[in-house]
Amino acid sequence: MTTSRLVRLFDECGQSPWLDNLKRDFITSGKLLDILDTGIRGLTSNPTIFQKAIQGSVDYDEQFRSLVLQGMQPIDSYWQLVVKDIQDALDIFESLYEYSNRSDGFVSVEVDPNLAHNTDATQTAARLLDERVARKNVMIKIPATVEGIPVIRTMISEGRNVNVTLIFSLERYQAVMDAYIDGLEILAAKSKGSLDRVASVASFFISRVDSEIDRRLHAVGSQAATDLCGTAAVSQAKLAYQLFERTFSGPRWSALVQRGARVQRPLWASTSTKNPAYPDTLYVDQLIGPHTVNTLPDATMMAFSDHGTPEITIDKDVDLAHTRWSALGDIGIDVADVASQLEREGVASFQQSFSELIDALAVKDLALRT
Repeated sequence: MTTSRLVRLFDECGQSPWLDNLKRDFITSGKLLDILDTGIRGLTSNPTIFQKAIQGSVDYDEQFRSLVLQGMQPIDSYWQLVVKDIQDALDIFESLYEYSNRSDGFVSVEVDPNLAHNTDATQTAARLLDERVARKNVMIKIPATVEGIPVIRTMISEGRNVNVTLIFSLERYQAVMDAYIDGLEILAAKSKGSLDRVASVASFFISRVDSEIDRRLHAVGSQAATDLCGTAAVSQAKLAYQLFERTFSGPRWSALVQRGARVQRPLWASTSTKNPAYPDTLYVDQLIGPHTVNTLPDATMMAFSDHGTPEITIDKDVDLAHTRWSALGDIGIDVADVASQLEREGVASFQQSFSELIDALAVKDLALRT
């Protein structure tokens, strides 16, 4: 029997493929169990995923009607719907979580994106969400905004699992890793127990980087600019992996490893190719390496399962990645400005999805009450 490419991705290359999608039908139909059997080792969600799931089906209507009859407001009903899906998915992944010695089997759920620039409010919401879900294999998604960095440190220092989302720059990625290590050191100082129950991933958004930088390269219009199209996202990710390897080494990290600490794995997010001219497995095939995660939308998961190449590539052509990344600045592409723009757009996109769904639930709520 041929071993699936998703299984080989982990067994041969050390990368964990996670599914970047969740909807109630996956759970009730048994499809999520089938997906788990293909080699998928975790799952992520976000406000946009839940907007599509809840507005796109009748699967939530019965629970929502019950919540309305209980007098719940639309925002509270939203969290009830989401938490049920997350808990049910966590239960499905729990056996993998235990079997993998708590290294995989995680399901991520995001705090209210409207709090992305409010440290105290994000901290309160993250704690409450973690306690409300009440599963040891949940990861709370916190945006890597300037205001989110202290929350990451605090959550880790309290022994909670964190998926840091919306990372677009190498500088911010370093701040995220530093916050993780700081949090572990605080936890180690106040607790005599092992640190091995604390897990975190740092989610680098990939395809959006190429989409924006390609747009700017086309505006430059030179041959040098054209030659760099489709290279920026992979180049930055390869440099990020180098930062990861440097950060999680040396005496400071070794002291935490002795207490059972696990590395904060780089997670490649937004790995569907937005440009149809690029291979549909580009952002999987080019970013495979040990101690990494790739979150795959359904179509990308199926594409890689069909014709992806399970082979370590994250440490290949690193010098070329440095050269290409530096060349962007040489022709006038401000990568710091790109990162700032993409962060603003990423936060705004999740906020819009969240708000639109709450508004839609409010309309249904009113209809049910009248």
